Amino acid sequence: MDDLIPILYIVAFALFIHGLMGLTGPRTAVRGNLTAAAGMLIATVAALLTPGTGNWLLIAFGLVLGTVIGVPAARRVKMTAMPQMVALFNGVGGGAVALISWVEFRDSHGYATEAGYVVVTSLFAAIVGSLSFWGSLIAFGKLQEILPGRPIGLGRGQQPLNLALLLVSVACAVGIGLGHASEALIIGVLVSAAVLGVMVVLPIGGADMPVVISLLNAFTGLSAAATGLALDNTAMIVAGMIVGASGTILTDLMAKAMNRSIPAIVAGGFGGTGATAGPGGGPADQTVRQTSAADAAIQMAYASQVVVVPGYGMAVAQAQHAVREMAGLLEQRGVEVKHAIHPVAGRMPGHMNVLLAEADVPYEQLKEMDDINGEFGRTDVALVIGANDVTNPAARSNPSSPIYGMPILNVDHARSVIVLKRSMNPGFAGIDNELYFDAKTSMLFGDAKSSVAEITEELKAL
Repeated sequence: MDDLIPILYIVAFALFIHGLMGLTGPRTAVRGNLTAAAGMLIATVAALLTPGTGNWLLIAFGLVLGTVIGVPAARRVKMTAMPQMVALFNGVGGGAVALISWVEFRDSHGYATEAGYVVVTSLFAAIVGSLSFWGSLIAFGKLQEILPGRPIGLGRGQQPLNLALLLVSVACAVGIGLGHASEALIIGVLVSAAVLGVMVVLPIGGADMPVVISLLNAFTGLSAAATGLALDNTAMIVAGMIVGASGTILTDLMAKAMNRSIPAIVAGGFGGTGATAGPGGGPADQTVRQTSAADAAIQMAYASQVVVVPGYGMAVAQAQHAVREMAGLLEQRGVEVKHAIHPVAGRMPGHMNVLLAEADVPYEQLKEMDDINGEFGRTDVALVIGANDVTNPAARSNPSSPIYGMPILNVDHARSVIVLKRSMNPGFAGIDNELYFDAKTSMLFGDAKSSVAEITEELKAL
């Protein structure tokens, strides 16, 4: 048994890494996910085989309870709700780590008999895990629209309060490290970190939420790795470090895609604070041009190239299959169809890729922002489906805009633009999209799925 457990861990870690490599492309993503899941199953078995594991009845109860809750929830969740599901499941991991730290504190009588590194890593895990759990709950609430998506903060007093909460948490941890075994101190660590998690995420607007989810995911991974060090659990160390490292890299890439620093995102305030559309449909009573499904179909049917720009509006309407059918009809007429993917379109990384892959859109038609932006100049029609902030020219031209400097899809460079939206309501950033008032832009109002279906019927009739 002493030889078997390390071998199982090595096999599990190899599957973790191989599975992570599979997630780098749509064709291998499902296989990569299953591979990593198999690795986690093997790592769990190895942990259960470790001598002195504990109360088997409680372990079995936990496994059954988690399976009964987790499997149906994951199977029933809609693709549009996947970001909040990710936030919630990630938060549960952080909460589990925080509870483990508390249990270890109680079992060891305030870490009285533990080595110094165990004390440090356990307390680090308690702070970061609690912060991640409660911060993830707030992210879930914003994404689920239980809480307002706009920033909710204290203005100038926000950062001093956050700093004070962090200092309280650290001070309680230092007190424990110095040998004070009062349970009030560990509760102080957990509660102050919990309030800090809430206060960090509340002021962050919806436009930054994909980055926040990624950052909290990295925090959970780091806290799990720290707990693994404290418990001498190899699986938690390796898995936690993989999650922490990959989450950190992803957070950095997404922040760069928005031309924002991670500290600026954590400082909050982006999203939901922009101008409100006036009675004329936009700022300064600007008006928009409306079009019909028949006119949109004619424009695209006689185009040389059409670029579809999907956004959260497509996800909400579950219009990906309708988009695939429409694109197929255009291709039959000799029109070249491509799909432009912005790194932060939707509410989580890869949101649009997953939706379009689900509808069997060919992978070679999915073009990332850097690859497609040079194509818009020779594009006859750009069809924007609910993508708001990531197509707003204000990001390039208006220094006073909250999204100024964020790389966007150069939709306004196309010869003609058709925008599918329910209304003129702004996107996550809470500002009007200048693209909608461009002379070459036409608006087709209504549910995205219904609108695309109407265009498809008109194409069939041509």
